[in-house]
Amino acid sequence: MKKADFTYLRKRGGMAKIGIIGGGTWGIALAALLEKNGHRITLRSSSEQKIAMLKETHEYKLLPGVKLGENVEYTLEDSAAVKGQDMLVFAVASSYTRETAGRLSGLVSPGQIILNVAKGIEEHTMMTLSEVIEQEIPHADVAVMSGPSHAEEVGRGVPTTIVVGAKTKSTAEYIRSLFMNEVFRVYISPDILGMELGGALKNVVALAAGIADGLGYGDNTKAALITRGITEIARLGTAMGGKFETFCGLTGIGDLIVTCASMHSRNRRAGILIGQGKSREEAMAEVGMAVEGVHSAKAAMELARKYQVQLPIIEQVNEILFAGKSAEKAVKELMLRDKKLEVSDLPWPEEQ
Repeated sequence: MKKADFTYLRKRGGMAKIGIIGGGTWGIALAALLEKNGHRITLRSSSEQKIAMLKETHEYKLLPGVKLGENVEYTLEDSAAVKGQDMLVFAVASSYTRETAGRLSGLVSPGQIILNVAKGIEEHTMMTLSEVIEQEIPHADVAVMSGPSHAEEVGRGVPTTIVVGAKTKSTAEYIRSLFMNEVFRVYISPDILGMELGGALKNVVALAAGIADGLGYGDNTKAALITRGITEIARLGTAMGGKFETFCGLTGIGDLIVTCASMHSRNRRAGILIGQGKSREEAMAEVGMAVEGVHSAKAAMELARKYQVQLPIIEQVNEILFAGKSAEKAVKELMLRDKKLEVSDLPWPEEQ
């Protein structure tokens, strides 16, 4: 299918055909949302057991009460989920993004939209996930969606606000038209890089927030971690070319707040277990789903070194995760690090 054909599809309105790649909680929650909006969904999972369960019950055990309708089809086959679809939604864990994109590349038509909804930075390349997809599928129109949006709440229709980022306004507006309804509000942005960095790095800070919870600390500590955490995210993000305004918005501070505060957050839950004395491996196994902050933490420090910025919270998370430092010692070092001004470029009045 040629790009011109997709232009026609975007203008026609009404029902769209959407392939969702990934049968985790986020992919299934978005399938439920899009199906209720009147679109025809093909959901692809690699798990035969999950596909069989969804065909029988139209429900996923990790999203109780979220029922999928009759306009959702389920498949194990890549081609059924990709060919002829108006849009593809990539809802796979960040560590599988490159393999998935490479596998599907030959099935994707020129100009076909791929909307990435996962959050992370590829550890060994330090690339954002949209960059990974574009490298593997250069002929696709790659966009991203991010913001404070737990699958458990989106699936139940809890009011949620999110941002779609794309290279062109027309693509962003088309994606918005597919998702937006009375409980799911969609803003659009051209700052794909800033959105992705905010979405990836907040998971590392959420691990720190969880660790603090696991240690038994309180609201003062959580507020400090969120506030100083977004400062670190914006410091690195703007150095890399992201827009400061993005980090002040839904995909920055908004996503950070919800991920640090909610028990829906896998990263916070893993952090709590680590703060209680579990190892990284034990915590990830107990959570039982992808803990994206663990995968992004090392990449964040590599980027900090490359762009010569300081990320003290993220640095201490890395020390806890990968160097065996105790959580108590990490917190002590954060509290006793060099004295700083909160905002370094604010002028002092002249002393009399």
